[in-house]
Amino acid sequence: MDKAEAIAAVVAELEIQLERMTAAARDAGSAASDPENKAENKYDTRGLESSYLAAGQAEQAESLATAVSQFAPANFPEFTTGSAIAPGALVEVELAGSLEAFLLAPAGGGLVVEIDGTELTVLTPDAPLRGQLIGLCEGDSLERPPLKIIGVA
Repeated sequence: MDKAEAIAAVVAELEIQLERMTAAARDAGSAASDPENKAENKYDTRGLESSYLAAGQAEQAESLATAVSQFAPANFPEFTTGSAIAPGALVEVELAGSLEAFLLAPAGGGLVVEIDGTELTVLTPDAPLRGQLIGLCEGDSLERPPLKIIGVA
């Protein structure tokens, strides 16, 4: 798997999510200030609920924007054959008889994209699997999960 292509696919997916979340936050903000949502009595909380939703979605959009900004080339150095896995690595593994890949990125954790039939999962510093992979090299294995590292880029 080409590392530049993998990073571009992750950034593209994050940007799609950012666009959707920004639009959702904008719509919820409009709903919060819509005269239709004006409280009719002290128990009517439609406007308040819409404003909470808008705030949460705006916060999520901000988080996605920050994630996109962290995918700078400096965060993804090139690795040579025999290099130990470190932050920024693209790690290809054999897991349960299939080829999978992990990108050790500063943000976007848990995001999964498919590239040429291979599932790529983004692992951030708080991911336990990332901690297990750091320092290993091509050819090394893990027992839990049972995987074999077949490439580091």
